[in-house]
Amino acid sequence: MRHGKKFNHLGRKTAHRKAMLSNMACSLLLHKRINTTVAKAKALRVYVEPLITKSKTDSTHSRRNVFSELQSKEVVSELFRDIAPKVATRNGGYTRIIRTGYRLGDNAEMCLIELVDYNEVYSNESTKKVTRRSRRGGKGASDNLAADSTTDVTDESSETPSSEEGLVDDSTETKED
Repeated sequence: MRHGKKFNHLGRKTAHRKAMLSNMACSLLLHKRINTTVAKAKALRVYVEPLITKSKTDSTHSRRNVFSELQSKEVVSELFRDIAPKVATRNGGYTRIIRTGYRLGDNAEMCLIELVDYNEVYSNESTKKVTRRSRRGGKGASDNLAADSTTDVTDESSETPSSEEGLVDDSTETKED
């Protein structure tokens, strides 16, 4: 009986499941997002989030523990060098699962699993809230006019030909005369 056993075996033997999750974790950490089924993504989330938590403390012990799970030096160095400083302030929830529909062949539910801090679409830092006030001709309008007048002056000065063009033109004129 499986009373209280909540682990999804994913229809695989233990060795195959561990190897598959290790490979998927390496791909996720290298590429920051992968497409997979929802069941595999949920199992991967349980597998990879403790590894990211261990990477927050950069010690030999934690590096060896993570390497024993992932078996890839490049991925471990990427995790400790790039990903860990970016998620240092986060207390968990390093991954996001976005459902993308159903696969045509077998109708399996597909999703995109990604690292939360590496998605520019959902991040609040890069987006700037634009209000209607910024388009009105209020206090900022006179500042914008002053800025435009200074750029017009620099644009006129940039219209003069460069010294190289002048030399080329002078040499052709002397040959024609």
